[in-house]
Amino acid sequence: MDEAEALQRAVAASRAVLGTTSPNPPVGAVVLDAAGALAGTGATHPPGGPHAEVVALAEAGERARGGTAVVTLEPCDHTGRTGPCTQALLAAGVARVVYAQPDAARGGAATLRAAGVDVAHRPVPVAPLEPWLHAQRTGRPHVTWKYAATLDGRSAAADGTSRWITGEPARADVHRLRAEVDAVVVGVGTVLADDPELTVRPDPGRQPLRVVLDRSGRTPADARVHPALVLADAPAAALAALQERGVVSVLLEGGPTLAGAFVRAGLVDRVVGYVAPALLGDGPAALQGAGVGTIAQARRLRLVDVARFGDDVRLVLEPTPTTTRPTHQEAR
Repeated sequence: MDEAEALQRAVAASRAVLGTTSPNPPVGAVVLDAAGALAGTGATHPPGGPHAEVVALAEAGERARGGTAVVTLEPCDHTGRTGPCTQALLAAGVARVVYAQPDAARGGAATLRAAGVDVAHRPVPVAPLEPWLHAQRTGRPHVTWKYAATLDGRSAAADGTSRWITGEPARADVHRLRAEVDAVVVGVGTVLADDPELTVRPDPGRQPLRVVLDRSGRTPADARVHPALVLADAPAAALAALQERGVVSVLLEGGPTLAGAFVRAGLVDRVVGYVAPALLGDGPAALQGAGVGTIAQARRLRLVDVARFGDDVRLVLEPTPTTTRPTHQEAR
């Protein structure tokens, strides 16, 4: 197995543990023996458990000596709940380490090189790491806004009904999104209108934190969203509170008003839109109050992916660099 193939295997390992490792990153690792054969594969365990390199090294055993470790993120060089991965690699006798993404704060490439290990940075995107890297860079959780709408952009009919705009395949994909994040956020208006559970189904054994933004204290005690964290904060303050709890990734599933507040504040990092082949003509739009008064102020997005789920289409988009931050007026 060559290093490029090993790296793709490591990326797949990291993807399999998305949503289970925060506040640690979902890292994947592969160990090749001295002859280049696959010796071990690992991914980061939940907090307190071993990191990806340690898992892969344990599987490889003595075959790691003189071999190569291929990792999605630069091995850590600090002691937290577990010891430094750099020391584990050195103790195993690995001769070469290849990593895809640098860790500017805690990376141990220099330590490995100083100990005589051949270290190479192979820069490739690692999608499972993007939320964690974003949180490290910005100091706040990565936010994905998910919505479902008809072809004419309506999130509900004029009478308020919205179940179901999209079909079962699209709704199943939403459960996958929930399973991959640390927290799902809605506003109290959505709780009162729809009484959602916001759980992952079927239950994977680990559910994301359910969060309700409620500045007026209207969340019913018997709402199906419970047990939920109810916050009376505005979006930016709510994200800060979640960051303190170790939340790295957030799925925003609130209604158009809450979505508009996040967009207006420049706090949406990815948009996942499910578009159904249906027309309503009337009813609430998917987004309201985003602070756009003229076409020149439109929040421009770049298309990342398009996929079909039954009769529905899923669009994945990210803000262009000029729209990722709010203006001073919007931030106040």
